[in-house]
Amino acid sequence: MYVYGKNVAKDINQEIIRAYVDKKFNEKDILNKIKAPIIYVDKKKLDQMVDGSHQGIVLEIKDYNYALIDDLNSDIIVMLDHISDPHNMGAIIRSCEAAGISDIIIPKDRSISVNGTVMKTSAGCLDRVKIAKVTNLVNTIKMLKDKGYWIIGTDIKGTDYKDIDYSGKIVIIIGNEGMGMSKLVKSSCDFIATIPMKGSVNSLNASVAAGIILFEARR
Repeated sequence: MYVYGKNVAKDINQEIIRAYVDKKFNEKDILNKIKAPIIYVDKKKLDQMVDGSHQGIVLEIKDYNYALIDDLNSDIIVMLDHISDPHNMGAIIRSCEAAGISDIIIPKDRSISVNGTVMKTSAGCLDRVKIAKVTNLVNTIKMLKDKGYWIIGTDIKGTDYKDIDYSGKIVIIIGNEGMGMSKLVKSSCDFIATIPMKGSVNSLNASVAAGIILFEARR
């Protein structure tokens, strides 16, 4: 997996296989930290390697090591229902870590996986959360209910998020950016939380909505 950007290079804890660096890159503090082969290339080569602002440095590391579902046992678990934008996923991971929430579930299919853009957007928070990939979200919800979790979905129509009881063991579900939660996932929820809109827009960006709900749940 390729990760990129100066901040990622400064903060990364994973073992670096090799580093690809722009010939004009002169950040000595970053280069001195890299204990791996450094390959100097043209900026055009880096542009072809990643889809984002690499800032002159791309690191090759091992693919992300996903957790097992049985490894997730926090009182608050976040489930992402087919999030497709890596920037949204990275921002949600960052919000989770900031709110002290360490357990996240994503589906294997039709969902963004952990990649370089997710890692860069999460600003180093991937090292402090556990992400599990599951085959079927609805079956996973049933399993979590059997373990005593209450399931709280998010949608534009539901109960004011401030009136939801977040005590006990809960799973908070954030739906897809355009479609929201899938029908079967929504029908599996015990509660639906909504953020009242005062302006002309009828919904928020998925990562923004997630941040609001997560901090309310933590409070």
